Amino acid sequence: MVVRAPALRQNAVVLQRLTGRKEWKFFGVLPKAAPGLAAAWWTALLLRGILPAAFAIAMGVLVGAVQRGDPLARPLALAGATFVLLQVLSPIHQAVSANLGDRTAAWLYDRLTEACVRPPGMGHLEDPTLTSDLTVARDFDLGMTGPSLSISMDFIANGMVEMIGGVASAAILARYAWWATIVLAGAWLATHWLLRESAIWRDRNTEEVRGAQRDADYAYRLAVDPPASKELR
Repeated sequence: MVVRAPALRQNAVVLQRLTGRKEWKFFGVLPKAAPGLAAAWWTALLLRGILPAAFAIAMGVLVGAVQRGDPLARPLALAGATFVLLQVLSPIHQAVSANLGDRTAAWLYDRLTEACVRPPGMGHLEDPTLTSDLTVARDFDLGMTGPSLSISMDFIANGMVEMIGGVASAAILARYAWWATIVLAGAWLATHWLLRESAIWRDRNTEEVRGAQRDADYAYRLAVDPPASKELR
């Protein structure tokens, strides 16, 4: 037990670090907001990632059957069904992503409203730090610094489909040449490593950016909201 204690503590730290990541928290919100849509979204995601590799296998089976002179009913049915699913799943997944994004945004709005009205009084709403946090938090559906959540879900799905498709293709390639899988995976991961800085805005949560975003939102509301604009005129 003495020997295993450090290992258990290390595993607990790794698990806590993993569950504390923003990606983990985001995907954990989806089933809370809409369990059925989240299950459909993940199912379509896995199918879209696996089907390109499955279609390649189906075409190989069909070509082999033609060369051997075997009956073509089953190979054609397999290739046709895979092809149809490839064409149909993409628009269905896009619609599911939009609906799931709207449901998740509504759920987050409810949590944000609850966090604002649960504490007694109004003093917590006058805190500049909390005001900055609220301004940044509301941006998930306002689309000021990025697309709204209903649109972003499709971009997230497309990126993960490519990732799953790459893993499936590498697994098939390993059956023919193990070293080719290493080369393919290494080249693929190298692009993610080299371009990692271009996909993340690391200064978004700094005090300077939050303050500028809060001031911009205040000036916008002062100009366009009826009570504030009337008072300004």
